[in-house]
Amino acid sequence: MLAATTDMLPDLLRLLAVPALGWAAWRDVRTRRLPNRLWAPLVAIGVLALAIDTSGHLSMTTVEDRLFFVRVGVSILVLIPLAYGLWWIGGFGGADAKALMTLAVLFPTYPVFYLPGEAYPLVATSLGVFSMTILTNAVVIGLAYPLYLGARNTLHGDLSPIMFVGRRTDVAELTQEYGRLFETTEGFTRHGLDVDALRMYLRWRGTSLSALRADPEAHRDPESVGETHDPTDGAVDAGTETTAEADPTTDPDFDADYDDPWAAERFLDDIEGTAYGTTPEDLREGLRVVTTRETVWLSPGVPFIVPVFLGLVVALTYGDVLFGLLRAVGAV
Repeated sequence: MLAATTDMLPDLLRLLAVPALGWAAWRDVRTRRLPNRLWAPLVAIGVLALAIDTSGHLSMTTVEDRLFFVRVGVSILVLIPLAYGLWWIGGFGGADAKALMTLAVLFPTYPVFYLPGEAYPLVATSLGVFSMTILTNAVVIGLAYPLYLGARNTLHGDLSPIMFVGRRTDVAELTQEYGRLFETTEGFTRHGLDVDALRMYLRWRGTSLSALRADPEAHRDPESVGETHDPTDGAVDAGTETTAEADPTTDPDFDADYDDPWAAERFLDDIEGTAYGTTPEDLREGLRVVTTRETVWLSPGVPFIVPVFLGLVVALTYGDVLFGLLRAVGAV
């Protein structure tokens, strides 16, 4: 049992982040949507815990006091801008960046938890910035996922140059999936249509994926768009669709007969904001793919907050995985 002393109070408060981040990871996998109200209470806990910690180091009489402020500075002044920058260039989702920023405030220094016969975390880095340990753990855990995908695809016989970064998915199931198409009509791409944007488009024009696949030529005609509807944010809903087979004989060059095939440009002009960075040509190409294929390669769509949560759990128990490995081989 933890010895709940006054000195341990800040670290015990920080443990509230574990169930909160676990719930966030679960919800993000299920819905790809996280409420913004999740982060403010965690940041408040972090500020309170940091204030308690700071009160014990204000004298600045020891090396440990000075190191404390250096570590806090590195966590807040390095990790927060790093997370924001990665979000800005598209490397992270908004929720992933907010999670890392929150952890930078919550865990600037290494916590200590005492259990009978042992103190945790077991492995601490020389730098001693715990939020950085969480991040490096998350990266290490995230790198293991492509190996899992490769093994899974091999077992299913889905061998491809992108078998380590994607999974083959039935097109008819895309309305219940998250991710981005890794295919065009010409081959593979890393910048295919986001499935959320596909759902937004279908809802905007009041049709379904099965109807689109059953009669793509009619849907290509921009004049076929009548009353439009709220596209929502593209989240998966509880509804299901009947399936319809694609028509592989349809000629994609049929698009050339229209100034705005599929009414793609009208859709993007009509909605507020953007459809996850989708351009009219991205949308048209994605629609050609989903109306001429039975299966497509889809990005896994696993949000980075999942390895961040696992990285936090590993950090609180074992510590820094990368530092432990480097120490084991004598590199540090």
